[in-house]
Amino acid sequence: MERGKINFFEKMATRITAWTGSSMAFGVAFGIILVWGITGPIFGYSDTWQLVINTGTTIVTFLMVFLIQKSQNKDSKAIQLKLNELIAASRFASNRMVDIEDLSETELDVLRRFYQKLAEMSEADNDIHTSHSIDAAQRLHKHKKGVVSGLTNGDTGSQE
Repeated sequence: MERGKINFFEKMATRITAWTGSSMAFGVAFGIILVWGITGPIFGYSDTWQLVINTGTTIVTFLMVFLIQKSQNKDSKAIQLKLNELIAASRFASNRMVDIEDLSETELDVLRRFYQKLAEMSEADNDIHTSHSIDAAQRLHKHKKGVVSGLTNGDTGSQE
């Protein structure tokens, strides 16, 4: 697809979704429904009268689904990039969190459980400035594995 065509669709999608989320758009939609309702007795509440509103709302809904999805995808991508920048800029944040939106649902659930555990650890701390991270947790885990391994091999567990 040509760049001009992509930009045209993107610009139109952005404008339309911005407008349809406005009070004016709601007023126009409400006005159309009101006019349709008032004309019911004039047309004897016929099948054609009902078909007009059903067809119109179906078409608008069908098209809006795609425009809204386009807008949400763009917003989502922008938010992810902003979050990635914040993670990359923070010296204490784990860079492993960059692009996690590409993980499977199961992998995300594993991370969610880990962060729930970190939240529980943070709540248990008396010092609210204590930091927990994936990297710190992994270092501690490796350390504990080494101590346990040493204990099973006859080591007393004493540190240097």
